[in-house]
Amino acid sequence: MIKKTYPIIEQLIINALKMTEQLHQELNREADALKKNPQAALISDLAANKKQLIEQLEQFNTQLTQILATEKLPNNQDSIREYFKRAETACLSTAESTSNWAQLMRVCFECRALNEQNGASIDLLSRYTKRSLDILKGKPDFPNTYGADGSTQSERYSHRLISV
Repeated sequence: MIKKTYPIIEQLIINALKMTEQLHQELNREADALKKNPQAALISDLAANKKQLIEQLEQFNTQLTQILATEKLPNNQDSIREYFKRAETACLSTAESTSNWAQLMRVCFECRALNEQNGASIDLLSRYTKRSLDILKGKPDFPNTYGADGSTQSERYSHRLISV
């Protein structure tokens, strides 16, 4: 069975590597946009592109899971290594696929780190914007009352600092 599924795995890994590299590029573009002058439209476009790539990568994962299941292997790193060992035992050349898989894992790790950094930047910008709006609305710095469940109570705005 592995002789039938191995060419499929090879192509899936190549395609996933391309998609992951595209995702890495999108994340780098997003990081650059967040560092310079964050524009909501550009960030939104980048998010849509990332979402599309992630959906394709999830489809890859589903296909990979199905192929591993044909070999009665779960979907994890050890199973991929075992799959490659079985392919070698069946006299299939796995050097390129093993290398592509390792590269795919490296790019995925970099994507995760970039995504976390970008998320932190977006969170910081969001907090800054919220704080700026609170100042303009005249909201106090910190809530000074709490509800029965321990959650903070929003203060009623007593007056606006400016009016447009």
